[in-house]
Formats: sequence, C-alpha cells, structure tokens
Amino acid sequence: MSRVPQASSSGRPTVRTTLVPPTSRSRAPSPCKPSASAIASPSTPRVRTKSIPKSPSKATRRAPPGEEAIPVTPKVPPLSVKEAIALKRAEAKKAAAKPVVSGGNGFDSFDSLEDTIPSSSPIKKEVDDNADLGRWSVKEAIDRARSTGSINLSSRSLPCLPSALFEIHLGVKPDSLKSVTEEPSIGSSDSPGKRSGQRGGPAWFEAQDLQVLKAWNNEIVEIQHEISLFGSLKTVDLHQNKIYALPDTFADLTALTTLDLSHNSLVAVPTKIFALPALTVLNLSHNALIALPFGEPFSDSTRRSGKDIYSSGGFFGPVITRANVPLPRLLSLDVSHNKLTASSIDHKNLPAGLFKIDLSSNPVASGNSDSSALVRAFGGLNQLKELRLANADIGDDAFPPTLLGGSPSQTFSPLRILDLEETRVTSEAVSLSLAGLKQTLSFDVTAEEPSAGTLGITVGKKVLKETWEIEAERRARHRNGKSVTNGKNATDHSPREPPSKEVWEIEAEQGLLTEGGRRRARAIAAAAESKSSDSKVCAPLSHGKHSSVTGIRHPSSPPPQITPSPSFNLTNPQYYHAATQTLTLPASAPPPKSHTRSFSLATSALTALATPGRTDIALPTPSLPISELSTQSFARTLKVLILSNRKLDLSVSLPCGGPETDAGLIPTLEELVLDGCGFSDTITVTRQVDGDATPIKSSELLLSLLTRLFPNLRSLDMSYNALTSAALPKDVLIGLVMACARNTASRTGLRHLRLRGNRIATLDGFQEVADIFKGHRSVPDWKLEELDLRDNEISKLPPELGLLPLDVFLVDGNVFRIPQRRIWEREGTKGLLNWLRGRIE
Repeated sequence: MSRVPQASSSGRPTVRTTLVPPTSRSRAPSPCKPSASAIASPSTPRVRTKSIPKSPSKATRRAPPGEEAIPVTPKVPPLSVKEAIALKRAEAKKAAAKPVVSGGNGFDSFDSLEDTIPSSSPIKKEVDDNADLGRWSVKEAIDRARSTGSINLSSRSLPCLPSALFEIHLGVKPDSLKSVTEEPSIGSSDSPGKRSGQRGGPAWFEAQDLQVLKAWNNEIVEIQHEISLFGSLKTVDLHQNKIYALPDTFADLTALTTLDLSHNSLVAVPTKIFALPALTVLNLSHNALIALPFGEPFSDSTRRSGKDIYSSGGFFGPVITRANVPLPRLLSLDVSHNKLTASSIDHKNLPAGLFKIDLSSNPVASGNSDSSALVRAFGGLNQLKELRLANADIGDDAFPPTLLGGSPSQTFSPLRILDLEETRVTSEAVSLSLAGLKQTLSFDVTAEEPSAGTLGITVGKKVLKETWEIEAERRARHRNGKSVTNGKNATDHSPREPPSKEVWEIEAEQGLLTEGGRRRARAIAAAAESKSSDSKVCAPLSHGKHSSVTGIRHPSSPPPQITPSPSFNLTNPQYYHAATQTLTLPASAPPPKSHTRSFSLATSALTALATPGRTDIALPTPSLPISELSTQSFARTLKVLILSNRKLDLSVSLPCGGPETDAGLIPTLEELVLDGCGFSDTITVTRQVDGDATPIKSSELLLSLLTRLFPNLRSLDMSYNALTSAALPKDVLIGLVMACARNTASRTGLRHLRLRGNRIATLDGFQEVADIFKGHRSVPDWKLEELDLRDNEISKLPPELGLLPLDVFLVDGNVFRIPQRRIWEREGTKGLLNWLRGRIE
C-alpha cells in the first residue's frame, strides 16, 4: 500500500529514500565517524593520499586537485502512479484551504482572476505564435521561389503582394500603394539548423525566373504596377481577394497562359489583356464586369497610341509582343456571375479558338440587347463544344427559327453541351431553331458527357438521370408504342428498331446458358453444314436433266451468284461499340482436361452456315484474329481492341499477302489489350493462302509482330502473361516506343506500356535504350509516358533508368531491395527517377 506524503511548509513533498547496505566492492564511510575534512583545521594543508578505485555507484565523485569534493545528490526513485495522484490531490486541497484576502473597499479582490482572461492567457499566446508552424513564412517562401520558379502565398491575409517579392527577385523596390499604409511583417527565412557561413539563397546561375504566382484568399485590394517586370509569369491565381482594379501594366505579362481573377470586385480589366498571345484559360467569374471589349486593343485609336511590339523601358527592358487578333489561343472563358449584357459583349471579335464559354447568371437580355445576335455569333465558333447560359435571363427570342441561317451544317457543328437551365427558353423553341444540326438533340441530362454526335441540352429545372433510367424510359415508350418526338403521347406508326439486349438475354433466348445447350447448338450447325455440302454436290448433276420421278425435263436456270461475305459478323452491339469504336471479344479457355466427351473446336468451319441468331458461338478462336477482323466493315476505323483472357488458341491469324501489307489491315488502332492470355516471348503466326491450301505457320517475336501490325498504336497492355526479359531487347523496344516519320514504316510511338505480372527478371533492354539520353535532355522521337513493371521478378533497377522521361513508373511487387519502397511511396515517380539518376557513376 502506498503512503501519502504530507505537504511541507515550502510546498515540496518529503521524499523518503531507502539506504542500501554497502557491498564489499563499494564501502561507504560510517555515519558515526567524522570525516577528515571536519577534523582538520582550515589552515592545515591537505595531504594527498593514494587513490583507491571505487565503484561507479559511489555517492560522491573524486574532485580534481584544488577543488572541494562536491557531493552528488542521490537519485530519487520515481513516484508510482498512485503516489502521484495522491500528491496532486493534497496540493489541490491545500490551495482550496488558502484564505481569501479582501480589499480595502470591502469587496473581494479580483486580481487572482487575471489568468482566466483569454487575451492574457499564455496558452492562447503560444497558440497564436505557432499558428503558422505548418508552413513556411512569407520571407522563406519568397526565398525558396528563387530556386523553384513558383510561389504560393495563399490564405495569409496579405493586404498586397509583399514588397520583398520584388526586392528579392528583381532588386526593385515597388512604389507604395494608396490602400496599404504599412505592410505587415513577413517573418524571417533563417532556419534553426543553418550554419553561420552557409549561403542564404541559390547562386545567380541557379536562380529561376518566377513562372507561377498564387496569392488567392487574401485581402489584396491593389496590385503594384511593377508586376509587369515578371515577364516569365505563366500562371497567376488571384481569386477570392478584394481587387477592384488592375494596373495597365498587368497586360504586359505576355507569357501568361492561365489567369484566374474570380471572386473579386473588378468592374473592368485593362483592354490590352485581350491581346495576350499565349493565354489559354481566363476566369473572370463572380466580379462586377459590365463589358467585354475584345476588339478594343485593335481599334484605330489604340493602334495609333501603341505598337504591337515595343520595349517596356530602357535598352535592357523586356520586349513585349502582343497578338494581332483577340486572344488567339484562348480555350476557356468563364465570365459567369457578372453584369454583362448581349450589347456589352463585342461578339464580332470573339476569340476564334474558344472551346468553352460560361455566361451563366448574367443579365444577357436586359435592356435592348439583341441576344439572338450573340447566340448566332457563338454558333460561328468552329471549336466551341460547351456553351453555358444558365440563369442568363434569356427567352425564346434568343433562339429564333432562322438562327442557323443558310449554313446549318457549319453552325454549332462541334457543340456537345448547351446549358439553358433556369431560363425562359422552352424546349420547343430550341428544337425548332436547331432542327438543321447534324447532331442528335437530347434533352435527357446525365452525369456523363454526351456521346459523339449528340447535343445534350438542359432546359428548365436540371434533373440528372442515370443512364439506366433513360434506357428504361426509352424501352417503356417502345412497349407502349408512343412517339418520342417533341415529348408528345401520339402513337408512332413508323417502324421502331428493337431495344438492345444484354448478352445473357441473347444467350437465354438461344438456350446457350448451359454446356449441354451449347453442344446441341454445335451439333445443329454441323448437321446444317453437311446437308448444304451434299446439296452443292448434287446440284450440278441434276441441273438440266430429266426428273427421276416424272421423266419431264425441267428448264435449266442459271446458277445462283455467290456473293463473298465475311466469315464472322462482329458488328453486334454486344461486341462492337460504334460510339467509341471499340471491339471487345469474349474470353475463351481450352476445355477442362477432366472432360472425357469429345467435341469439335473447329468453329471456323461452322460460321459460314450459322444463323444470325447463333453468331455468338461462331467466334474466331485465335487470340489475335487479324484475318477475321480485317474483313469487318469497321476495320479501317477501329480505335480500341480488347482481347482479354483469350487462351483457347494462342496464335495470330493473318490474311493472304506479305509482311509489307500487314500494317494496312487495321491502320487506325490506338489501344490494344492482351492481358491474361498467357503469351510467351514468341507466338505462332498462321497466314492464309489462296485456295484451299493449308495455311502457312511460322513463329515470330510477339512484340516485333505487334509493332509491324499496328503502326499507330499508343497504348499496349500485356499484363499477366509469360513474357521474359528476352522479349525486350533494345531493337524491339526502340521499334515499339520510338516514333518514326519514314514513308515506308511510319509510327506514332507508344505512350503507355503495361507489363504487369509477367516473368521479367532483368531490364537490360531498357538500360540500353536509356543510354540514348546520356548527354541529351530530350529525344524528339521518344513518346513513352507510362511504364508498368509491377509484380515481376526484377532483381535490380539499373540507375540508367533514371534518365528516361517518364510520367508514371510503377515497380511494386518485384524482388529487388534497393531502392526501398519509401522512395516512391513518398515522392512518386519523380522521386524514384531522381534517386536512380543520383546513382549513375
């Protein structure tokens, strides 16, 4: 049981210690004997005695000559948990029993309550001091930007851009602003671990020009006119501030590509901003803009006052080059939530390359504005795919029946999204005015982007529907025999195409859900084939002869013309998706070895006579059936080919011809998926010959064959196969990855190569390819961006791989131990490549 110590008068607890008896090795002096220092007088000189080695546990240490022995305080044993709790309770009781001293005025003194005031609490002060411990100070962020070329000063309650930014980066002290009387302190850049002689910033040859400036969510009201001296700025993000005006020199940042000034108080912007030559994204939403004068910088008065190319000052000043047309590279324009009307927008000088326009929540049709002229000007943009006019206060007069004019095929031709949510526009007026478009009008709004050839229109209240809901409604309208045009309930007597069915529905109708049903289907097809072959043999003998029954000679008729047709019809929607130009063949596997009943796997012989309802069992058996695919109607436009888990026949079938004609069989294929097929380094190639001769079989390297067959291939997925390092020599990789512009063998170059789950042990081929980059920052023909080598047997990563300019490099699941996993888990692909480059001798 623990003992509760009594509190002493000094407030400290009395600590009770236990004396340990001396051992033979460390003898302590007896307390009854006086020490030598106590007996000897102060004038008696000290006599040196022979030192005896003592145990480290001795309570006193030997003092050096000339000093007195300093006794060492014995180590206090730590208090137990119960003793500490009891001690705290005793201190609390003593504080509660302390008498309260009254003041002279008769009221209790409130001096003891000073610590309870939040403003004077030391804890509160410490929290305020440590509020920014999670990020660098403004001064340190500015210093680091000299090495990175990017600075982020967001959410710091800054009244303006710090003057230190101009002084440190440009050596220029900006003029003071009227709205800022005194700038706040920006802290210090001195780090605690920095040595006194260490350099404070990068050397002059290591410094980079500032290219990215982010200062959003601050209290900025004005921008210094010296901002134009940062001539290399490409991205400026100043949204969510209080900026009411920009200096005219802001338009001198001709290298800008992205400008975000949303959520400010801008009434107008410098007109020369519309002459920036490289700006691609402009966001001016949530301001108070009243006009967009796109053509103002190119008017006669403006041209007389300034030139397109001039120097901003001095012999060494930057040369400013402006565009000759309004914003020639602008792709996205967001001016929503402003005060713009149709007459205040210079629609005659709209940027020609606009891809997206957002005019939502603007009084477009207020006053005498001609909103139809503005919409007609939008229709003349050849690149416009997204037009948003939600809550724009427009009506049916903006979409007259004559909106398309005399060239309906060229107006709004690439448009995919038209947002008229919460406006006075009706679906009938839009359908009538856009009736001549080549796109299919769809008023069903989904979360997905409309497919190619479809214009998604939102009218009235926006109601998002899932794709299955739209399909269910369409099937319901077909079953009820109702018309789907204009939303009326009149009966549609025109023939309607049947709704598409799922794969399991087709198989259920054909009785192919079980193995027995599939065997019966094969037997019926084989019987029909044998019957038709017998009739073909007997037909020439009986042609033009007497009947064996009646003896009457029948008149001869010309033999029927046989039209050659492809052996396989793969245009079924369950295989081919026309919108994305994607063909997906189902997986195939060899029959299980335990099955004793024999049946034919030669499905190619049955397909010529198979009925259209049974085409799904008459598919080509080779894993890569090029000869069958090249006869389809979509062979010249196929983009994506998915052949996953096709293990029945590991071969490639090619039509008649030579290797020089193989590249033109499927010329536009960009993505090929061959995962889970079990391919090895080489593959059997079966080439058809003219007539009924036996096809020629040979063996070729798989990757070399794919390089020859698909010259425009950009993505290749060979995951979970049996490829080894022998399949990846230098010449094969260069032919597969590098682009080539020769007329005889033109290639676009592979961008994505996925080799996950194979048997690759070494990367000698990639190491030899990486040697090309030694001494070269970039190779123009190199196109590879992603390399997936996960779950292989790689025992070593060559350091030369760090020279490859990859965006994604995945190496998890291999057997190497260096580098460690944390290298790429913390810093990603960039950190892994930097680590490898640092190990190059």
